[in-house]
Amino acid sequence: MGAASSIPASVPCPRSTEPRRAARGRPAAALLKALPLLRAIEPAALGRLAAAAQRRSLRAGERIFSRGDAPSGFYVVVFGRVRLLGRGRHGERLAGVVDAGQSFGEPVLFLQRPALVDAEAATDALVLHLPKEAVFAELERSPLFARHLVAGLSARLEALVQERERHERRDGGARLADYLERHAGGTGERSFVLPATKAAVAAHLHLTPEHFSRLLHGMVEEGLLRVEGRRITVLQPQRLQAWAASAR
Repeated sequence: MGAASSIPASVPCPRSTEPRRAARGRPAAALLKALPLLRAIEPAALGRLAAAAQRRSLRAGERIFSRGDAPSGFYVVVFGRVRLLGRGRHGERLAGVVDAGQSFGEPVLFLQRPALVDAEAATDALVLHLPKEAVFAELERSPLFARHLVAGLSARLEALVQERERHERRDGGARLADYLERHAGGTGERSFVLPATKAAVAAHLHLTPEHFSRLLHGMVEEGLLRVEGRRITVLQPQRLQAWAASAR
């Protein structure tokens, strides 16, 4: 129900399931308290939100809400990753990716407008739904909660502006290289899975699917990447950085 924070582009390789199993069994208040958005609010406010929170355990690909749905609240991701999918000139467009500890859905909740995007689990995930009645009531009671929400929305707006500026300064090859460089991470070989279809990621980078495919193919020929469906392995991060710098 609206965009989320700045867009991390990759789904990391699976990690141990032990923290996830533990999270599923923890009380809602403990889960909310661990989230940066809510960590510093008053205990009473946290308790009220926790009492109203609804857990949703999701399998990869499961829909959370669809474009056009009326806002029913907002969501916080306890673990896993959620993708937000909009509509672009060439079809589906990746509008955002929400990581653990982040929230989504607030903008259209406060505007009381239908959702602008589809929200789906990009991986197995646990999210907490905070119903609008509880959120609005808490905004009336707690100025600290309101300030935290405003700060979170402001940070996301700033990140979107910065990303737009990066896109405008670089050509398509540099945008893709920068995307891979920022989200592959590390100095050695690193694999990750694109959080949406290649066409949706291409639209996010303001590339046609054909241009996106040509650029990936060129990087593969240069020995920079290995591409297996949506899984991308960055073979030489330092050379990729140089490639991105030369294309800027």
